[in-house]
Amino acid sequence: MMELWLDATNTDSKPIPEGASRVWDGRAPDVAEVVLGDYHGQDEARSLVGMVPWILVRCSDWTMIPLENIVAAASGSGTRVAAAISDEVDLPGAAFALEHGVDAVLLPPETDSGTLWAAARELASTSTEEDETEPTSSELSTATVLSVESGGVGERLCVDLIERLAPGEGMAIGSASGALCLIHGETLPSEYVPSRPFRINAGAVHAYALMADGSTRYLSELRAGDVVAVLSADGSRRSASIGRLKIERRPFLLVRFECGSVESQLMAQQAETARLVSPAGEALSVTGLESGDEMLVRLDSSMRHIGQALPGEVSER
Repeated sequence: MMELWLDATNTDSKPIPEGASRVWDGRAPDVAEVVLGDYHGQDEARSLVGMVPWILVRCSDWTMIPLENIVAAASGSGTRVAAAISDEVDLPGAAFALEHGVDAVLLPPETDSGTLWAAARELASTSTEEDETEPTSSELSTATVLSVESGGVGERLCVDLIERLAPGEGMAIGSASGALCLIHGETLPSEYVPSRPFRINAGAVHAYALMADGSTRYLSELRAGDVVAVLSADGSRRSASIGRLKIERRPFLLVRFECGSVESQLMAQQAETARLVSPAGEALSVTGLESGDEMLVRLDSSMRHIGQALPGEVSER
């Protein structure tokens, strides 16, 4: 439920409007106030996440992106976010930022017209009715290959870890964060190429990768030293650090698949060493995939903002 706070910092009289749950006089042991004038203010607010019960943000020039970034950072941290609002037009943006919204709005004293407080009370009532649940992620599920097509030529990224992978292990990679495919490590030698047990042929630079902390990043954003999630066909999970990234132009295959009502796709290098994982834990070369083959995927119903999972809906195709 979104709380309504009365801003009494610049007034002597403090009539408490209907619905106000708190009177803010400028200081409280459970609230850290931050002014968002530039990116320094955003960084300060994000550094306080998990350290204080409340962060109260004031925007010198109302902008949504910094507020969304703070709401995303605070999600699930135990820190709640309040935003100072003076114009009615800014209320919906704060109340529904990233669909989750802020936890409280700080409003000036109610005027004779009372339109700002009336709108805030209506939005607070709406947020109370919403079914706000924590983001949930499923275990590995079985998906069915629909088709395998030419994907053109683009930039392929290999992730080299600082430790070896076991057979059946790999990274969760995909074009949609809600449907990541288990990409097998290059642990298997072939007639023409030796094994590279530290490497995952991850795919195109636009794809998402699951990180050790449960967030996602684009492959193009990864750097040496980043810690990724390593998943196994049996559902177990561990962490591993990146030692090197390798980007080269290569031909791609577009693998379309479905899992229940979810349809998605993956861009994988057209090479025998690019492998998915079957439900039995076996490596499946993408060059040998056919319609009807089964593969392991990780489904996630959350929406994401800068890689952070949040309650909400998103469609990626």
